[in-house]
Amino acid sequence: MRTAAALLLSLSLLAASCGRPARAPGAVAPRRPNAYELQLGKEVYETYCAGCHGLTGAGDGFNAFNLDPRPRDLGDPALQKRKSDVDLADAIRRGGAGVGLTSLMPPWGHTIDERHINAVVLYIRSLRR
Repeated sequence: MRTAAALLLSLSLLAASCGRPARAPGAVAPRRPNAYELQLGKEVYETYCAGCHGLTGAGDGFNAFNLDPRPRDLGDPALQKRKSDVDLADAIRRGGAGVGLTSLMPPWGHTIDERHINAVVLYIRSLRR
């Protein structure tokens, strides 16, 4: 059993080092969501977020025109680059006022559980233009 574990570890290390560029220490590769996670995130997004942010995340949902300031364009490459997954999840969980933005975005942390919040973040990442 010990030999099998050592062999498996050796093969894993070998596979990890073959043909891949070295990463900076502490750098984490972005996780690729599976189809189920994206579908789950899309369904939750459409239920709770699309009314303001729009189906494509452009900030043009049916409520957007009644809000000042208007909802953010979640597909904007600059926003996607500037905000980490943790930042996005925190904004969903605590709402706009909770993260120093507009109080017009409600906090969803008592309505949407962590698994679903994380799925929404993965879906928001898929909206990048």
